[in-house]
Amino acid sequence: MIPLMVGIVKITQHQAHGTSLVALVFTGIAGAVAYGLQGSVDITASVLIAATAMVTARAGAHFAHSLPEWKLKRSFGGFLIFVSCLMLIKPYLPHIGGMDTGWPKIVILLLTGIFTGFLSGMMGVGGGTIMVPAMVLLAGITQHTAQGTSLLAMAPAGGVGAYTHWKLGNVRTTLLTGLIPGILIGTYLGGTLAHVLSDAALRIVFASVLIWTGVRYLMTKRAL
Repeated sequence: MIPLMVGIVKITQHQAHGTSLVALVFTGIAGAVAYGLQGSVDITASVLIAATAMVTARAGAHFAHSLPEWKLKRSFGGFLIFVSCLMLIKPYLPHIGGMDTGWPKIVILLLTGIFTGFLSGMMGVGGGTIMVPAMVLLAGITQHTAQGTSLLAMAPAGGVGAYTHWKLGNVRTTLLTGLIPGILIGTYLGGTLAHVLSDAALRIVFASVLIWTGVRYLMTKRAL
């Protein structure tokens, strides 16, 4: 969504991040409801992640606002490539036992919120790409429940980041009337299509698109 808004609508990188985050709040709500109806949301885990993410999302938004446009674009490009690599190697990462109960699990979820909240506020993304692997590999939460939980946690954390971006002037409200309905429809269609492709094929296709986009962003020329 961010590359499309920058490349086609021609808004600034900062505005794309802020506007994207507002729209993603609705993705989190719609997705969490869908997963919740299937019993695939861990309310406690969502609360723990959102508790710290709501604090750091504001800091992430301010940090993004402080960066020059070219630096933010390069940072976004690096983030896309990192996410792509994480997606490709996730099936081969081992589950770390002994940390999925009691206080260790609580600490993992709080730390996950700290990191993903800042990332969400800075990059204008939901942070699920980081939250889900952390919950699955470290906290012992199943894949489907981790995805539903991340969507629920995304709503309040993204809301804080979005509000901060709005105060900083980084939200193009005129675009939201099209983005929000489109996102709600796209969330449903994307979820349906995702089940048509195999997990491996879906990851490879999506990672390829992200890497191509990320490389283009990393090649952004430094402003003089």
